[in-house]
Amino acid sequence: MSRFSRRNFMKAGAFALAAPVVLRAHDALATSGSVDVYAWGDYFDKNTVLADFTNATGIKVNLSTYGSNEEAENKLRAAGGKGFDLLFPSVDTGPNYYKDNLLQPIDEAKFKVDQVIPSIYRNSLTLGAAHRGKRFLVPFDWGTEGVTWDSTKFNKKSGEISYGDMWLADHPKQTAIRQKSVFNGVALYLDANGTLPSNRGLDMYKSEADARRVFDGVLKFIVAHRGNIGAFWNNATEATAAFTDAGCTIGQTWDTTGILLHQKTDKKWSYGMPKEGGLAWTDTLAIPAGAANLEQAYAFANFLYQPEVGARFANTTGYNSCAKGADAFLSEEARAAFQAAYPAGTIDNLFWWPMQTDFYAKLRGEYVEKLTNA
Repeated sequence: MSRFSRRNFMKAGAFALAAPVVLRAHDALATSGSVDVYAWGDYFDKNTVLADFTNATGIKVNLSTYGSNEEAENKLRAAGGKGFDLLFPSVDTGPNYYKDNLLQPIDEAKFKVDQVIPSIYRNSLTLGAAHRGKRFLVPFDWGTEGVTWDSTKFNKKSGEISYGDMWLADHPKQTAIRQKSVFNGVALYLDANGTLPSNRGLDMYKSEADARRVFDGVLKFIVAHRGNIGAFWNNATEATAAFTDAGCTIGQTWDTTGILLHQKTDKKWSYGMPKEGGLAWTDTLAIPAGAANLEQAYAFANFLYQPEVGARFANTTGYNSCAKGADAFLSEEARAAFQAAYPAGTIDNLFWWPMQTDFYAKLRGEYVEKLTNA
């Protein structure tokens, strides 16, 4: 994992408002028309980044949103790769699009490659960004799924908290989980304590037999501790509500959940990396095979990777931009939040989601259903 030089590009994280973006219309490839964007629900505020783009170029952004990779994949597949000009899939899901020819290769004569952090741009190829020698996905942002907790209930820091703390006997109905990713968190925990060896969960991608062995063991553990579960979540809104409305005091969540709870709701909320290792992901920018507004799509793509824009995206979402130089435009508050979430040693211990295999995706769906119905 250290070959990704993550210490360099992990500086571009957190939130708080950056300085106003100063842009020139001629930085874009097109100066009229519209672009149809399909993005994660918490990516773009129409009054910030999207408004800046329209003001700078004259191009109108038609925004549609989704809450999961599966939702995005299914909608694009149902439309035969048409209906949108830009999409933001997670890099490990690339094979799900390639098998149905839903995306088109990135034209590096139109996309400004030098705006992306070189190490992550280069090494994303091994995580699912390429197919048959061609790049289809451009790293856009990255983040983690770790633990959010009430610091008045759990007196620990990032790097000290454990996935195991979510399953303590004296905390009934206080744990928030996302069914499809909790398997990986528990796998890391059970591997670390020797209960269920799995090579840090990588056996779930090794073969169908190995994956089923790990899924079975993890499911058995969760079902035995199901009394701890206070809420399931599948998107950012549900994750936040698990703590603000459902009474959860700890949970496996995306970084933005705990960070924004700390900033906007109550300082008691903390977010950080479990000692077994946080789950790390990279979302990308892609162009659907049937994109109707290509020039506008590349104009918007190039706009998003300007350092000031990358920082503003990070500042308003809590995600970390892959735009080179974005870290220079972050606030001190943002830097402090990043340092609290990722103290020394936690970065090198991250588990980066591997490229999905057909058997992994199939089995995960099967075991998510088993867990939901348990």
